[in-house]
Amino acid sequence: MGDREEEEELQMALRMSLQGSPPAQQPEPKRSKPPPPAGEEPLDPEAEARRKQRELRAAAAEKRLRAVVGSPPAAAVVAVAQRRPPHQPAEAAPAPEVAKEVEVKADPGPSGVSMEEAEEEKGERLPPDVAEKLWVMVFGKKLEKEVLAQWSNQGIRFSSDPETTMGLVQHEGGPCGVLATVQAYVLKYLLFFSDDLDNPEVSDPFYALGQRRFYQSSFAARDDFSSLTDDRKTRALVHAMLEILFLCGTGKRAVVASIGGVNRANTAAVLEGLSVDSAMDLQEVLRISTFTSRKDAFNSLLANISLFESRLGAMLFLISALLSRGLECIQADRDDPSLPLVTAPFGHASQEVVNLLLCGEAVSNVFDGKVDFGGGMFLKGIPNDVEVGFLTLLESLNLCKVGQYLKCPKWPIWVVGSESHYSVLFALNPNVQEENELEERESKIRRAFDAQDQSGGGGFISVEGFQQVLRDTDINFPSDKLEDLCNAGIIVWSEFWHALLQLDKRAGGMKDPTGLMGRKQFTIYHFNGIAKSVLNGNASSGGSIPIQRPRLCKLNVSVPPRWTQDEYLADVVSASTSRSKDDSVLSLAPPVQTSQHAPLVDCIRTRWARAVCSWDGDVPSIV
Repeated sequence: MGDREEEEELQMALRMSLQGSPPAQQPEPKRSKPPPPAGEEPLDPEAEARRKQRELRAAAAEKRLRAVVGSPPAAAVVAVAQRRPPHQPAEAAPAPEVAKEVEVKADPGPSGVSMEEAEEEKGERLPPDVAEKLWVMVFGKKLEKEVLAQWSNQGIRFSSDPETTMGLVQHEGGPCGVLATVQAYVLKYLLFFSDDLDNPEVSDPFYALGQRRFYQSSFAARDDFSSLTDDRKTRALVHAMLEILFLCGTGKRAVVASIGGVNRANTAAVLEGLSVDSAMDLQEVLRISTFTSRKDAFNSLLANISLFESRLGAMLFLISALLSRGLECIQADRDDPSLPLVTAPFGHASQEVVNLLLCGEAVSNVFDGKVDFGGGMFLKGIPNDVEVGFLTLLESLNLCKVGQYLKCPKWPIWVVGSESHYSVLFALNPNVQEENELEERESKIRRAFDAQDQSGGGGFISVEGFQQVLRDTDINFPSDKLEDLCNAGIIVWSEFWHALLQLDKRAGGMKDPTGLMGRKQFTIYHFNGIAKSVLNGNASSGGSIPIQRPRLCKLNVSVPPRWTQDEYLADVVSASTSRSKDDSVLSLAPPVQTSQHAPLVDCIRTRWARAVCSWDGDVPSIV
């Protein structure tokens, strides 16, 4: 049959599909011709292009035909939501006819076929065994319905409140680890890359390096969040997701998970009634696409952003990150791969999930590098520096030790962890992380000390390790002081630091009689995405109305110098009444400033010791 006859039959099929003719009167749309037999000349490029175009048109016509007669869509992705009820006999529920899937290989956007129709067929299914492994890795073998509900009803969406419009809203309790980490990256782009959001390559590490050098020249971003347009926020979100996925893929690839049959026009319709309650359900509906080009991945994420804004958005992004890293690598990263990544009983994302999104590896700890316990046993921490950092209340309780990689990220943005929630802390000026001469010296000494600390952040090292620290940092103690420090067989950081404060800086110590290094002051913001009641108005005027929205708090921070002996004594020695104090030194200490306190302040002090914080309005909450 010639091309003209094929076109006429195709047009007839399209007209009948739009008119809603009875099934018996509808001819099946013609598919493309089979390949020519051996010996025949292949089609020329122009004819081949026409053949692919007819194939796509035929697929679109078939979808319309089946929609008219009530058959499932071609991708059959909603079949999981149409499962037979348990009480219904098998013979009473005949399997519905499922249309054959069409593999779309032509370039997107051919004449006559919409982008949405072509997009629906893209992506691959996960093999059943991989889907099972992924499901158990995330949720474990015994899944609580409440936990699944939290992860099945949380999209990645911006707040509609003008004051917090730059923030992602959390309605469910579990996925805060994913949302807060994505939020940190979103703020990076909104604050420091706002003029480059149209560039798909802006997330490339080499591009960001030049931008960071520019912003470190006494530049501060603006806090006029209410002026952000939806387009800028969406592009910042896409860049944030893109950077995280390529980070998980070691910069070489990004895997994007989606739901088959979903496009921007039908997201709500397809997801309505869709349930994903098991690995089998996940395997039925999940489609994955792998990208090695940042530009292609950016365009795909931008085209499918409505899916990540939908109720399955947080789950899909977590799956995307895990697949970008690779399931085998994820399990190798972890200290105990038998535990689920979503922790019971409240469904919180584990620290491994947060670390994966921060550094690209699902390590279990927050200290720098590895801790070797001998015999081939070691614990893994953060392998290198990161774009955005992490602080935790647990460190202030001496339950863990956050390393310098997470405390001093490339941008002044931190995910903040409490016992049960994650939020975000950020500054508009990267200079809040700049150190003066003595602070840089202290950081160098601390890194050298931590490198010899085999206690997992316990704050003590061996005599041999101490000798290495002295060599690495050019510290020259008098022989009698060195003997005192090594007398106990171990060297504790607090005692080492006390000795450094008494040692002249010309000998490698921290004693500075000039007093030129003064107090640091700056402004920092805290964002908690979970929607809770906050006061709308001034409580003193009696006109306050509680409303549900995320919370943004502006804090004024003042940090005293850490290197003077009187400050050290005020911070450490005063905590122990059994130790003698030099009254002449204590009399030099500055008067104690009044400050407001909240658990967030304890987190801030793990980054800036003894910081004094104050704010207006509601107390900032990290729960």
